[in-house]
Order: sequence, then structure tokens, then C-alpha cells
Amino acid sequence: MKYEVRFSGTGGQGIIRCAVLLAEAALYDGYFAAQSQVYGPESRGGSSQGEVVIKDTPIYYPKVKVPDVLLCLSQEAYNKYAPDIAADGLLICDSDFVQPDGREGETVRVCRLPMLEVARDELKNELSANVLALGVLVGLTDVVSDAAVHKALANNFNSKLLPLNLQAYQRGFQMARGQADK
Repeated sequence: MKYEVRFSGTGGQGIIRCAVLLAEAALYDGYFAAQSQVYGPESRGGSSQGEVVIKDTPIYYPKVKVPDVLLCLSQEAYNKYAPDIAADGLLICDSDFVQPDGREGETVRVCRLPMLEVARDELKNELSANVLALGVLVGLTDVVSDAAVHKALANNFNSKLLPLNLQAYQRGFQMARGQADK
């Protein structure tokens, strides 16, 4: 088993945190995982990318070559990374900020959900959109277990922030499962 995931968006959206959480969850599930990141010189507002390679055997090259899953939270990220996705891959994007134009390929499955809107309006915290997006990704792919993500969240958020992030993850997971039923 080998799974390559690329998270992309704008600095300040928590893209790299998503990649760290997914990699840690993979480790809890007993897989090998490698996480890398790229971001522009600006800490906020520039492009940001986090990558995760998950395998059931040792990883000798830690970078994503052809992502099986691409998560885009900005149009700029989509424009830059959509052509790289695997032919039978999955594109997940925020429906309010990303308008796919076909550059991802004809055989790529596309899932568009209003992740930032749900984080802002339902959870009352835009900053939780990244963890909500992680929930969407896991809910659509089952690449890691729900229990492993919960452990990763508990390890990365203090007791004050953990309940909101668990709620955001679960809401994203539910959104994905609702999408999968269609």
C-alpha cells in the first residue's frame, strides 16, 4: 500500500498542520509516513503546501511524486497543483474558493464542499477549517482510522483547543460521508 497526499492553500490556513496530523495518524495506525512542507517567503498570504507519503513498507523517497489525493483551499493552489494529481485520484476543494476547470483531468473524482463556510458559520471558528478539511479527506478515503486521527489531534492540541478541533474533524468526516452517499 502506498498513498500520496498533497494539502495546498494559502499560508495561515493550517495546511502544514493538516499534513502533520495525517502523518502522525498514519504512524498510530502502524504505517510508515513521511511529511514534508513548502511555503512561500511570506508566513501568511503566500502559497503553502504540505505533503504526506504513507506506506506499509519503509519509505525511501519522502516527497509526493503524483498525489492520489489533492486538497486545495485556494484557487492559486488548484491552478498550481491540479495537473499533478493521479489519473484516478481525488481532488477535494473548498467550493467557495476553488473553481475546477478541468486541468485535474477527466478521470479524477472531484469533491467540492464549503469547508470554510461550515467552519465559520456552524463551528464559529474559521481557523478550524483545516481540521474540518482533514475530516473530509479521511471520510472520503479511509486512508487512516478515525481513532488514529483522534489520537493525533489529542497530541497536537491543548485541552482548551481539543474539543473544537475534534468537533471540526467530526463535522468534516460527516460531510464526506454524506458526499459519498450521493
